[in-house]
Amino acid sequence: MPGFQHSLGRLGRLRQLPPEGDVLRFDAELGVPVGGVRDELHRELQRVAESLGGGAAVEIKVGQKITSHGVQRNLKPLTEVRNVIAIASGKGGVGKSTTAVNLALALAADGAAVGILDADIYGPSQPLMLGLTGQRPSSEDGKTMNPLLAHGLQVMSIGFLIDPDQPMVWRGPMVTSALNQLLHQTRWQDLDYLIVDMPPGTGDIQLTLSQQVPVSGAVIVTTPQDIALLDAQKGLQMFRKVSVSVLGIVENMSSHVCSNCGYEEALFGSGGGQRMAEKYGVALLGQLPLDLSIREQTDSGTPTVVAAPESPQAIAYRNVARNMAAALALQGKDYSRRFPNIVVEES
Repeated sequence: MPGFQHSLGRLGRLRQLPPEGDVLRFDAELGVPVGGVRDELHRELQRVAESLGGGAAVEIKVGQKITSHGVQRNLKPLTEVRNVIAIASGKGGVGKSTTAVNLALALAADGAAVGILDADIYGPSQPLMLGLTGQRPSSEDGKTMNPLLAHGLQVMSIGFLIDPDQPMVWRGPMVTSALNQLLHQTRWQDLDYLIVDMPPGTGDIQLTLSQQVPVSGAVIVTTPQDIALLDAQKGLQMFRKVSVSVLGIVENMSSHVCSNCGYEEALFGSGGGQRMAEKYGVALLGQLPLDLSIREQTDSGTPTVVAAPESPQAIAYRNVARNMAAALALQGKDYSRRFPNIVVEES
């Protein structure tokens, strides 16, 4: 399928509708956001259908339906969020937050309803990256908060509730409580995906958050060098221990292209993400470049996907986001919303 590494049959379905006169009608419904490839997909389906229709007129509708996928067995999905995707890393400094915000924006650019939750309580960075520093969420009832909006994303962060220079000198239970409040007391509005920018590391806080947040899938961000891969492997194993599916690995800062001469160099080594993916039997979702413009754009509050949507860097983010959405779409769906809670009481 255009833009994806999987066929239409794996990512959706094609139904033949009753004809209208001499016009053959088909409906293609995809389980991934298709806004960025809709026209190309429509042309391809139109071509194939016309070749099989013996010259008859053909009408094809291309749409998307993002469904909920399973979470940890002891948790229930959020009411207004179909899928929670955790973006995590074994250590800090690998570009996890930059990757998270650009993947969220890439999904939104493809037509999905997307939110981002900044779960890095000690070092929230999404307010700066999305140009929301100093803003505060509103509340109609004093109990819940409305997410802030930026570049089409619904956004929530502890950074909206504290002064930018205020340190969070909190122990683990306080951090866990704060994250749960941000997650459950935010009035998310009918999201296909909620991207959670997880704190780095694999300690008590990260494990507790992984056990209490209903996650449909996780993505591990790493850089190619061995020391980062060692920590990334721990992060991957942490999610597996709490029964969270790992959608794949993103290799960030894969290579650097000199802005003066165009020479490309793997500053942090090469092939590390691919080796890790093969070792643990997960997908390498993509490789992202080390580029000065990415840092400049996120610092200015307009990340790469919206600042330079046709740049090679933005295209790399969009490809990773599509691979991530496809990996989730291929997983089992969640049916818990279809059934009521069953309570057995003694008479």
